[in-house]
Amino acid sequence: MRKYNQIKELRAAIGPLSGRSLKYCTDACLRRYLEARNWNADKSKKMLEETLKWRSTYKPEEIRWHEVAVEGETGKVYRASFHDRHGRTVLILRPGKQNTTSLDNQLRHLVYLIENAILNLPETQEQMAWLIDFTGWTLSTSVPIKSARDTINLLQNHYPERLAIAFLYNPPRIFEAFWKIVKYFMDAKTFQKVKFVYPKNTESVELMRSYFDEENLPTEFGGKAVLEYNHEEFSKQMNQDDIKSANLRGFDDKLQCIGNGHSGSDVAPEPVCLAPSAS
Repeated sequence: MRKYNQIKELRAAIGPLSGRSLKYCTDACLRRYLEARNWNADKSKKMLEETLKWRSTYKPEEIRWHEVAVEGETGKVYRASFHDRHGRTVLILRPGKQNTTSLDNQLRHLVYLIENAILNLPETQEQMAWLIDFTGWTLSTSVPIKSARDTINLLQNHYPERLAIAFLYNPPRIFEAFWKIVKYFMDAKTFQKVKFVYPKNTESVELMRSYFDEENLPTEFGGKAVLEYNHEEFSKQMNQDDIKSANLRGFDDKLQCIGNGHSGSDVAPEPVCLAPSAS
């Protein structure tokens, strides 16, 4: 009851909302912001207001697959076809597959996929899991420190309590130098969600398998499933999700086929927290 009252107090504190902001700020959404700031009302209010401002300018819900599809041609980031043992949506990240140079477009692509991961969460789940494969990663293919910081800030500040766990699988030793810097951009909660997994470290492998069925886990992560990214098929899936997003959020999203499974849209759906908060 106390937490319910705190949610009501936060809603009163942010004042009247309309349109997309109103639809975004469900009770479950407000609860995540409160949890991210240890139920401090003032800090939660500031955080939420900053997100609403960001969403009003960045408009993540208006991004359509055809706008970012070129970023996904190598499968450097995509939504997996399986869930973890808790039903969470899984994003697979393969930084060694970097294929572009525009940091803004890379971030926009990631934002699209985060929104898509949230769209595909089951009703009983609010969070996603990340699997990061370092095959082919080198310092020359790594993102600049500033870009890494921006990505971390985006996830922490505008998608609070959306990441459940992130497994970094078998990063090369040279990654340690990069990690020593970027880890300081993380708050304590996010830092605790990042887990390193090494094939020869039984404890780390068992931890990852406690989250994932070995039959679903790709061989690149020590599992038994064959990982095959088909960009054309994934594009078709994303286009279908763009339509699903529009329908779910109450908009008639007029999609135009552009080819190779890509599409465009005239009307953007409104953002909404799709899952109720876990008790």
